[in-house]
Amino acid sequence: MSEATPAKSNPLDPAVFKPAAISAETLAANEAFRKAMSAGPDWWDIGAPAFREAAASGRGPFPLPEKSPRGRTIEIEGKGGHKVALRVVAPEHAKGIYLHFHGGGLVLGSAMTHDMMMERIIASTGMACASVEYRLAPENPYPAAWDDGESAALWLIKNGKKEFGTEVMTIGGESAGATLAAAILLRMRDRHGYTGFRAANLSYGNYDSSMTPSQMLSPDRGILVGKLSIQKFREAYLPKGVDPRNPDVSALYADLKDMPRAIFTIGTVDPLLDDTLFMYSRWIAAGNEAELAIYPGAPHAFNVFPLPQAPEANARIDAFLKRAVS
Repeated sequence: MSEATPAKSNPLDPAVFKPAAISAETLAANEAFRKAMSAGPDWWDIGAPAFREAAASGRGPFPLPEKSPRGRTIEIEGKGGHKVALRVVAPEHAKGIYLHFHGGGLVLGSAMTHDMMMERIIASTGMACASVEYRLAPENPYPAAWDDGESAALWLIKNGKKEFGTEVMTIGGESAGATLAAAILLRMRDRHGYTGFRAANLSYGNYDSSMTPSQMLSPDRGILVGKLSIQKFREAYLPKGVDPRNPDVSALYADLKDMPRAIFTIGTVDPLLDDTLFMYSRWIAAGNEAELAIYPGAPHAFNVFPLPQAPEANARIDAFLKRAVS
């Protein structure tokens, strides 16, 4: 979709969800992706640290991401004296700041692998990008990642003008990153009275840790994620005794008033489909502006891997963010 093209008035077109909407190219790519991602052991079998180490050393199904020559890592003071690293890639004259959270089920992933994604956003929007290296479960369960994200947001709001020459803020992430981005928007509003984010890019987040119907009905072994892996991630990040419907954990149950305009991106075979459909509806019902971008046959995390619909989805996200800072 080009920048000038308006979103459909009714994005919930039944035809989008029917098998006939999935192209042969997408079906073939999904099968190749499923085979590639299921070749190795599961993280819960070998332990999260060993799984992370294997990925960091390039022993995964895809090569290690490139680093940006202008990328740098800065360290800020977090809650309780904990240091939080921010991976920053920025142009000389930034038009805004994009606060980013990576995916990985709150157990895996790293901000240090997203330089090229941030370079793409810079090229499209002119914004500086800062990705948060938040603490991971199971070593650091809830609320560690949430606290680190809150610390990062507070620091950027306070220091953005000095660091990047702008106070214009946007936020976003993929999967667990979208989960955190939504939670941080709520924390900034409720704990700090800040509602200044211009836009939110929320891609296939998990907004209900008690599990939505699409999560519960998904196969145990899906494409990249399925019911079993979702349950394993939840066991890792959510301590016993914490209500999975606590709005700080599951933003679907929060009061969503005074949220920024948002773009919700989802594929129709993603187990987190309901999470996005429900959050989009509640976002709108709370009086906020939102777009819903649905991709037939796209699996979880499709736009961060070399899958057919990734360029289209990323171009729409970039155009959305550009409009917010223009």
